[in-house]
Amino acid sequence: MSRSRTDQAVSPRKRERGIRKLVHLSRLMIVGSRLPLTRTPAEAGLAYEEVVFHATDGVELKGWFIPAGTGPAPTVVWVHGWLWNRMGNVAGRVPFRDRDVDFLPATKALHDAGYSVLTFDLANHGESGDRRPLTFGPWEGRDFVGAVTYLRSRDDVIADRIGAIGMAAGGNTVLYGAPEALPLRALLIVQPTKLTVFNDNFARDQLGRFGSVVARSMDVVYWLRRAPLPSRQNPAIPAARVRGATVQYVQGVGDPWGTIAVVEDISAATPHSLGVIRYPSPPGRYEGYRYVMDDTADVVGFFDRYL
Repeated sequence: MSRSRTDQAVSPRKRERGIRKLVHLSRLMIVGSRLPLTRTPAEAGLAYEEVVFHATDGVELKGWFIPAGTGPAPTVVWVHGWLWNRMGNVAGRVPFRDRDVDFLPATKALHDAGYSVLTFDLANHGESGDRRPLTFGPWEGRDFVGAVTYLRSRDDVIADRIGAIGMAAGGNTVLYGAPEALPLRALLIVQPTKLTVFNDNFARDQLGRFGSVVARSMDVVYWLRRAPLPSRQNPAIPAARVRGATVQYVQGVGDPWGTIAVVEDISAATPHSLGVIRYPSPPGRYEGYRYVMDDTADVVGFFDRYL
């Protein structure tokens, strides 16, 4: 049976939409998109300082330092996820299903518990400088090392009592950077990823049956740009070198792009891991990030015990 004129007319439009989405997603994966800053810690009644420091390769990074008080204090570094900024994520700017992620509740809770907090924009995000392409950990680890180095230059930071919260690609970033930033005391890593698994699941979810082909082709782009190949990335490798830090992993059980198995493998490689909290999230990756918003007492409790 031949297709109707309507079917024949719709098909090119669908193909065009699919191509546009593919191009848009590819650009987001490689180049990123800057989420503007629309809020500050003052919204939660927190005093803060505008700070500027540099990654180990010289990229300028901007952030906020929120002091616990007037004297030296233990300090927690926030490391945000892909396409976010130092405050978290604002939903609705990307061509896939996302949700708001708000760092302020946990930041306020940590401050009130006696911790200083540094929250900053990774390279290619927010107000920080450029470094392309995005590598989802290996090159961004330079930003984390720069942040820790900066904190150790401050008189109001206890140099050997620094911890971090890494979200998604920010979790990978912490793991890649941590071996060069030791000693660190406590790391909370929420939904880290192995890029081959994430890219394949994400591409198939967004682009259908050809998504896996698109995901595998990313190696070519990164090879041409002389950047770390996605297929060779495994955060379990640097995690094995994070000695002396207690690490707690969190993974949402409803995440369609990440997997419990990957996070468990990373955890197993980590010398001092407390294991993986299986967060009871409904279907969706962003639902797993609610751990840092809804379970702030647990977040503070982790740092109270290990930092």
